[in-house]
Amino acid sequence: MSDIPPECKEQGLLTPVINRNRCEAKSDCVDVCPYDVFEIRKLEASDRAGLSFVGRLKAWGHGYQQAYAVRAEACHGCGLCVTACPEKAISLRRATPVT
Repeated sequence: MSDIPPECKEQGLLTPVINRNRCEAKSDCVDVCPYDVFEIRKLEASDRAGLSFVGRLKAWGHGYQQAYAVRAEACHGCGLCVTACPEKAISLRRATPVT
């Protein structure tokens, strides 16, 4: 983790959001994230149900594999994943505080 970019912010301020209709599981986010936030895995049934027709076709074409922010709480908001994603499927939004 010595290669942490200077643009990284405080942990927990932002969280990655993945657009399920765009993600093609190319794993650029996995490769670039210094905090191990992402992993590629099988699309969950609940996420699959919410896909558009085009999203379902893309998911089928990629073996129903997509990126998941499995450790979203570890995100430091550096934006490397947003920049690296060729489908522009990742955005960062303000994390909701835990109450």
